[in-house]
Amino acid sequence: MTNSADQRVDPYLGTVVHVVEGRQARPNLPSTGCPFCVGGLEAPEPYEVHWFPNRWPAMEGDRCEVVLYTPHHDATLWSLGVPGVRKVIDLWADRTTALGRRDDVDFVLVFENRGPQVGATIAHPHGQIYAYDHVPQRPASLLNAGWKPEADCGDRFVTSSTATRNGSAWTACVPEASTFPIALTLAPVEQVPDLASLDDAGREALAEMLVDILHRLDRLYDQPLPYMMWLNQRPTDGQEWPQSWFNIEIVSPWRSAGVARFIAAAEVACGEFFNPVIPEDLARQLRSLAPAPAPAPPLQPGRPDHALPSEVPSRLVADPAPALQLHRDGDTSR
Repeated sequence: MTNSADQRVDPYLGTVVHVVEGRQARPNLPSTGCPFCVGGLEAPEPYEVHWFPNRWPAMEGDRCEVVLYTPHHDATLWSLGVPGVRKVIDLWADRTTALGRRDDVDFVLVFENRGPQVGATIAHPHGQIYAYDHVPQRPASLLNAGWKPEADCGDRFVTSSTATRNGSAWTACVPEASTFPIALTLAPVEQVPDLASLDDAGREALAEMLVDILHRLDRLYDQPLPYMMWLNQRPTDGQEWPQSWFNIEIVSPWRSAGVARFIAAAEVACGEFFNPVIPEDLARQLRSLAPAPAPAPPLQPGRPDHALPSEVPSRLVADPAPALQLHRDGDTSR
């Protein structure tokens, strides 16, 4: 099929709009079973991870791809564990490199929409990749501003991974001023420009961080959290971009369990936003959901000093964190 795409720019605001008439015919839900399960329309053969061109692309020229994380329909990205997520990361890196080599691709965006609340029409775990012929405005703004992870994000700190011999440590913080009620930024402590530049230890550390953070988010409200996730990488337009610092952003529209925060007219009109969730409270709640400590070694006969404790030591019990609080002015997004 052909997919007519019309890229326009608002003459006053400079906003880029892709008018994609062909996506109007895109099915909202599959009518004959999941196309991403093994044997389905997009996955006729067994696979561990898999990519294919999007049948309903937002841009012409083979610029839109779908990435399947697993053949298991009811899994989530974090439930794949570190080995499974590492396979996804490697595929992301391979496709970033392959698309970035094209002369007509200046920026590769890897992203995921998880849940029908943010537009995912198929529940099977998957993400997407868009290959732009220009560097879009938002990532360009971050690059031009010299974005880098905060050396100390204070009370907005969530967690960090342990540095390996190669220095492959990651950190997770809640942003200072996100437009979304739930927002996190993950970044390597040492500067790496893009996903493909991550070494083996760095990719392993990233897999561990994603499993940890995404699991915490699903436990935040004791149900699967709808989220949007994207990777900010160095452009592939041939320039050096020495300031590029690879990072991942994860956001959710939920301001409480099952309750979405809608962007209101005043926010759209003025480009200023009213977030009802205090970032420091979100970080405190997510810190309290840290993974349980590793179990103690089993009792060894004849070694009473290796006996298991009868109670969990108090130092291993996370301090209870208060529920997320709204600003005292209330939610202005209604």
